[in-house]
Amino acid sequence: MRLMLKFTIPVEKGNQAARDGKLDRAIDELIEQTQPEAAYFMVEQGKRAGLIFFELADPAGLPEINEPLFAKLDASVEIVPVLNRDDLRKGLSASSS
Repeated sequence: MRLMLKFTIPVEKGNQAARDGKLDRAIDELIEQTQPEAAYFMVEQGKRAGLIFFELADPAGLPEINEPLFAKLDASVEIVPVLNRDDLRKGLSASSS
């Protein structure tokens, strides 16, 4: 299943993590772990944030992805299933049959 992981990092924790190199390492680990089809980083409501789009076959793998973000960065994490255009077409054609 394709998922979108959205994270935001509190400013003070993000500043500290950026200074000591933990932010870069945490992002590298997240990218290595998820092997995303796309990853974007931005500022949202004054906080560091990111969107990671990746495939996950077994939802039991979610804690392995979430927990380091919580523990290392005090991040807020949201994960939702997402569709690309082909997925949407397939779903729409199945629902109209």
